[in-house]
Amino acid sequence: MKLLRVGTAGAERPALLDAEGVLRDLSGIVDDIDGALLADGAALGRVRAAADAGELPALDANGLRIGPPLARIGKIVCIGLNYHDHARETGAEPPAEPVIFFKAADTVVGPNDTVLVPRGSVKTDWEVELAVVIGRTARYLADDEDPLAYVAGYAVAHDVSEREFQIERGGTWDKGKNCETFNPFGPWLVTADEVGDPQELSLKLWVNGELKQDGTTGEQIFSVAEVVRYVSQFMALYPGDVINTGTPAGVALGAPEPKPFLRGGDVVELEIAGLGRQRQEFKDA
Repeated sequence: MKLLRVGTAGAERPALLDAEGVLRDLSGIVDDIDGALLADGAALGRVRAAADAGELPALDANGLRIGPPLARIGKIVCIGLNYHDHARETGAEPPAEPVIFFKAADTVVGPNDTVLVPRGSVKTDWEVELAVVIGRTARYLADDEDPLAYVAGYAVAHDVSEREFQIERGGTWDKGKNCETFNPFGPWLVTADEVGDPQELSLKLWVNGELKQDGTTGEQIFSVAEVVRYVSQFMALYPGDVINTGTPAGVALGAPEPKPFLRGGDVVELEIAGLGRQRQEFKDA
C-alpha cells in the first residue's frame, strides 16, 4: 500500500494512493498514519480490505498539499557514509561500523514544501536517502532474527545538510543536520510487502534540472537489514521511528571546486524507484 497524509501543515488527513493512481480518503477508517497504526496489524488489514473492495471515497488531488506520510515520528536515526561511492568521492575511509547521528523530528516537512537555506549558510548540500519506517519494537535483535520483519515500510527522505556547520564549526554533525525544514519526507510510506528487496532500489536527484545523484541501494556499505540490527543494539526502535540510511555519490561536497552548494532560488527534485518523487524550492531563511 501507498499511504500518505494530505492537507495543510498540521491538519493533514490520512489517505491512500490506489493501484490506479486515485487518491483515497482513509479518515473514516483510521485517525492518522503513525506508529500506533503501523503496529496494529488488524487496523492495517482493515485499510487493505477497504481499498481492495473499492470502499474508500476518492479525494480531489488538485491543489491538495502532500504532507509527510507519517505523523508523530519518534526519532530519526541517520546513517552517515553508508555508500561505497559516496565515501570515495569525499575521500573518506569506509567505516568499520555504521556511523550514527540524529535528526530532530521537527526538521520534517512535506515532500514538496519549501526548504530554507539557513542564515549565514555557504555550504547547504543535498542528499537523497532511503528512509526505513519501523513497525515493530526492536531491541537487541539477534543474528537469527530477520531485521526486515520489523520494518513497516519505506519512503524517500532528503537529508539536507549544511557542510560548514556540520564539519567546520566544531562538535558533532548535529549543527549541520538539524536546521529548520532539513528533512523533506514522502510523498508516500510504501509498505514493505510492496517494495520487495530494499537493496535493489535506484535513487536519483536533480538540481535545477541537472542530474547530480544517480545511484542504487546496492552500493550501501551496510544493508538495511544490517543497519536495523546494528541500531537495535544501542537503542530501542519503536513503531513510528525512522532510519535515514545514507546517500550515494553526487553531493556538492564531493564535487570539484567551486562546489555547487545550494542557494535561495534553486530547485531540487529527487526520487526513489517505487517510492515517489519530491520537489523543493530553496529560499533564504
